[in-house]
Amino acid sequence: MGEHAESSSEDTRVSRRAAVDWRQTGGRVAALVASIVRWVGLIFAAILVIHVIFTVGSANPANGIVSFVKSWADSLALGFSDLFTPSDEKLRVLVNYGIAAIFWLVVSGILAKVIRRVGGAS
Repeated sequence: MGEHAESSSEDTRVSRRAAVDWRQTGGRVAALVASIVRWVGLIFAAILVIHVIFTVGSANPANGIVSFVKSWADSLALGFSDLFTPSDEKLRVLVNYGIAAIFWLVVSGILAKVIRRVGGAS
């Protein structure tokens, strides 16, 4: 009888553990990662759009904020910064950096969707 009481207490201990639903946890992690990817793409696109606004609006290039945004925008434009080469600098920045902003929005949206599907998030 002592053996039976001992095994039933082990069964009780095992059943008290919280069951982990790995599929649901994976879905939550995938949703979080997808949201982060989407936000990063949105921030990158916003930096590019702000650079376009500063350029088209003839902002002071010696200003710290303007130069900071320009340095980030130049890095984020990837190969788009010289895709089109119209003679007007403002038009060139508007078109090329605008396309780069759209690129970041589209790519981050696609990546977020893929991450959600692969991770099992809805």
